[in-house]
Amino acid sequence: MILARVVGTVVATRKDPRLEGKKLLILKPVSPEGKDEAGYVIAVDTVSAGYKETVIAVSGSSARMAEGCKDTPVDTAIVGIVDDLRLET
Repeated sequence: MILARVVGTVVATRKDPRLEGKKLLILKPVSPEGKDEAGYVIAVDTVSAGYKETVIAVSGSSARMAEGCKDTPVDTAIVGIVDDLRLET
C-alpha cells in the first residue's frame, strides 16, 4: 500500500476503452509524518478522492482487484481516503 496526497488530475481524451469514465489522479507519495517522498504516481480513483486529500493506494495485481478495475489496464488504484493518521513511536 502507498500513502500519498492528491496533487493533480490527468485528462486523456484518447485512452484504452476500459478506462472510459475513470477519474485519473496524480499522487505524491508521502511518509507517515506527511513529508513528500520522491516521484509521482498516476492512479485510478475508486473512492471519489479530492485535491490535497491524503489517500491509500495499491499497485500491481491489488490495483486490478479494486472496485471497478477488474480486467482494466491499471497499475495503481486509490482505495481509501485517510481521515486520521497516528504514528506510534
